[in-house]
Amino acid sequence: MQRTNQIYMLIFNKQSDLKAYMLPFWTDQTSIGFVPTMGALHEGHLSLLRKALQENKLVMISIFVNPTQFNNPEDLENYPRTLDRDVQKIATLSDKVVIYAPTVDDIYNGKTVSQSFNYDGLEHQMEGKHRPGHFDGVGTIVKRLFEIVQPKNAYFGEKDFQQLQIIKKLAQKYNIPVNVVGCPIHREKNGLAMSSRNERLSEAEKEESALIFKTLTTAKKIFGTKSANEVSDFVKKTFEMHPQFSLEYFQIADEATLKPCLRRVKNKKYRAFIAVFINNIRLIDTISLN
Repeated sequence: MQRTNQIYMLIFNKQSDLKAYMLPFWTDQTSIGFVPTMGALHEGHLSLLRKALQENKLVMISIFVNPTQFNNPEDLENYPRTLDRDVQKIATLSDKVVIYAPTVDDIYNGKTVSQSFNYDGLEHQMEGKHRPGHFDGVGTIVKRLFEIVQPKNAYFGEKDFQQLQIIKKLAQKYNIPVNVVGCPIHREKNGLAMSSRNERLSEAEKEESALIFKTLTTAKKIFGTKSANEVSDFVKKTFEMHPQFSLEYFQIADEATLKPCLRRVKNKKYRAFIAVFINNIRLIDTISLN
């Protein structure tokens, strides 16, 4: 147990200590809710914790910047690490949340490599195409954390919708007995999707980045009368008019398969996905088109 500004929170750095603590809860089949994060917590993360606290008797959060899901060393180096502040934020919700903040060696035991996964094609689109190896890293850490924590429910934000679908597939293919729960995106007042990477944005960049959600909202409106290609052209032209942005991709995809929408099919659900750089800071967002 560690003390942070007069607040006592259970913080484990070693999985051996965590497992010893968790054993009675596993034995009693206590409902365990789990929120895996890379830290730099924001209101979106806290909303996942709130839902977990409502639905489970014991709630755990992990804070671990996972090196194997970064394909850009500079991005890994610059990723914000704010453990003390994160603990303070968690404590505002409950001092009963168990925190697992392991070291890289505790997770990977000296071998920081990814396992290879087949997610039935979900990994080949969007993020997978532009960040080679990313979803092998995600699968490796999430599978490992599920094995360590053994939760009944695990909570993930829909901002990373492709990741959410992939983790559901991971649990299904590896027969992991966990209910993967998707939770709504939390946004700043200007519509910018909350993200740990937003900490690297200046106030001016945050305001400028409102363009991302504004463009997605317009894309949703015109998707009712335009083809996917026409919507994509609109998005590309929009960002071409704003040179501070670099559009990495925009894709309209089937929500279930994540395959690009070539033509609309009745009763299928579609979603728009976008990745944009603003001054070398990468932001992603998504919106349902139904």
